[in-house]
Amino acid sequence: MYGGTELFVAQVAEGLKQRNIDVVVYTNGESEVAVERRWLYKKAQWPLSGEIYDNLKDINHTSWSIADAARDCDVIHLNNLPGLAHSRTVPLPFVYTMHHPHLAELSEFYQYFPDVEYVTISDFQRTRERMPRMRTIHHGLDPSVYDFRPDKQQYLSFLGRIAPMKGTHLAIEVAQRSGIPLKIAGEVQPMYRDYFESQIKPHLDGKFIEYVGEADLKAKNELLGGSRAMLFPIQWDEPFGLVLIEAMACGTPVLAFTGGAVPEIVRDGVSGYICRDIGEMAERAASLALPAERVRQYVESHFSVQGMVGQYIDVYRDAISRHAGAKRGSTNRAIA
Repeated sequence: MYGGTELFVAQVAEGLKQRNIDVVVYTNGESEVAVERRWLYKKAQWPLSGEIYDNLKDINHTSWSIADAARDCDVIHLNNLPGLAHSRTVPLPFVYTMHHPHLAELSEFYQYFPDVEYVTISDFQRTRERMPRMRTIHHGLDPSVYDFRPDKQQYLSFLGRIAPMKGTHLAIEVAQRSGIPLKIAGEVQPMYRDYFESQIKPHLDGKFIEYVGEADLKAKNELLGGSRAMLFPIQWDEPFGLVLIEAMACGTPVLAFTGGAVPEIVRDGVSGYICRDIGEMAERAASLALPAERVRQYVESHFSVQGMVGQYIDVYRDAISRHAGAKRGSTNRAIA
């Protein structure tokens, strides 16, 4: 279904393959990413309740994956936290993309692995970390898989986890104030079930406020493509917000609260509007007049998958070169 990190991994991997780079994705047996896949577990495990026992398969799979990759890979690109712990024992260069928001505990953990090449997904995220080697690479996407629809219908959309920090309840309030129907799509994780039952479900009537469930690519295209605007009333510092550029790829402008990377992604008055509060968001929703063509052009120019992949290739080359230099230096010191 909807998974921003999974989509990112797939697009990077397939983009690398198109550049004639030999790439392996360590995943689960259900993955359909169009590159070589290796897996330890046949089925995905989701959702997680957060207990350590729920993460045992991830820890096991990560250990197996890195041991396997160490046999014949030039560089290991990590997208999960447990993999960092193996970087001190495997003599290969590591690249780590930070998908998590800033947390003091995570930052302290990162400090123990200074030889890793860290990639932040926004400048906002990068300014909050202190690792010696960091660079920002914004997410990109392939606009050809998103349906561009210049003619919009009279409804607003919300796509994301149904959670307080994502502001689903505020999206409902925007719809009520603007008088424009709202369609909500996203996962209700066990930890936010009470939030859904108390603050979202009472407003659902199947007409004015509608919950359409989780959304795969086909459902995303249908939801976002026809939407007058996508609402993004976040209540936290968003590390990137992949759904923002997905909406823009459909020619659908975004109405968002500022927070985290939002000002880096949304161009005010071009691809949407950054709003101060619920009242302004409702007013923008009612009076919106941004050309769908311009919204689509913006994401094509600034968030292409080709540009993203090219930057990651640069990271890999730098990591391999630096690692080789460190090995030569280490050998020289030993001889001396």
